[in-house]
Amino acid sequence: MRTMWKGAIGFGLVSVPVRLYASIQEHGTRLHQVHDEDGGRIHLKRVCDVCAEEVDYEHVAKGFEDEEGHTAVLTKNDLAGLPLPSKKLIDVLAFVDSDRIDPLRLQSAYYLAPESAAANKPYVLLRETLKQTDRVAVTKIALRTRESLALLRVHEDLLTLHTMYWPDEIRSAAGLAPPDSVTVRPQELKMATSLMDTLSEDFDLDELEDEYESALGELISAHLDHRPVAKKETAPAPDNVIDLMAALQASIDTAGKKGEQEPKKTAAGTDSATEKKTAKSRTGTAGRKTAATSKTTAKTTAKTTAKAASKTASKSTAVTKKSATGSTRSKTAAKKTTAKKTSRRAG
Repeated sequence: MRTMWKGAIGFGLVSVPVRLYASIQEHGTRLHQVHDEDGGRIHLKRVCDVCAEEVDYEHVAKGFEDEEGHTAVLTKNDLAGLPLPSKKLIDVLAFVDSDRIDPLRLQSAYYLAPESAAANKPYVLLRETLKQTDRVAVTKIALRTRESLALLRVHEDLLTLHTMYWPDEIRSAAGLAPPDSVTVRPQELKMATSLMDTLSEDFDLDELEDEYESALGELISAHLDHRPVAKKETAPAPDNVIDLMAALQASIDTAGKKGEQEPKKTAAGTDSATEKKTAKSRTGTAGRKTAATSKTTAKTTAKTTAKAASKTASKSTAVTKKSATGSTRSKTAAKKTTAKKTSRRAG
């Protein structure tokens, strides 16, 4: 893990050398700007609106324009010369109870690790003191040339740092809340609590997934493979609440049904498997019957053919015998006639 910052936590005369690491690694897919007709990359150029020339990054400075249109140009050297007491120091301003910090103030989160083996002792001392007193530290730190408030707290066995918004950066929420005249009945509170309990059963935050990111990855893969992708319809959100009690009861019923879906799916799967086995059994029985019928038909046909062939052969033999008898009789008659003629001539 790459070190982002090196410095020390300072409170009183105690100094704890630490290294700062990013604790977040976002999984968002990075998309580029391209031409929709040919996919060519679109590049943004830094062009000066006074001389209309492209400006190299080394000549890009910071500027502030007042209401009259005058611009104050601030170079990198100007900004580097600004005093930053917390440039290499996480300066602890105070230790406060952990529940005093509104999460609305928190920004980015970082891990803090001991800078060396020599820093382990004061590091563990600060960590254990924060644990036992259930406190957090409000600090100041300078990251990337900008000083910001930061919250120092314990997460598992590590100290973590959360950058914070300055008090004047938190906008007022005055006038946004519903009027005090709006009240809810005890029955509604009871049903709302029941709905919360139902929705919270077996909830595991670590099992949650970014469905949009998964769908985006599938969409990109489909375009790369030149294949269509199925579109999933999103259920529309309710636009109004007509009957709050009815809506709460319907929500409880729906949440309860979702919890019962898994056992039902298993039972349905068992019934389906049984039906499949029965169908296979029926198919096998029908196949065996068909095969048996085919064999019987074949045997009958063979016997009939054999009998017919036998009769044909017998008839052929009888005809042959008759033909042979007739032929013999003809020969005998011919011999007798010849003998008579010979006898007459001799006489």
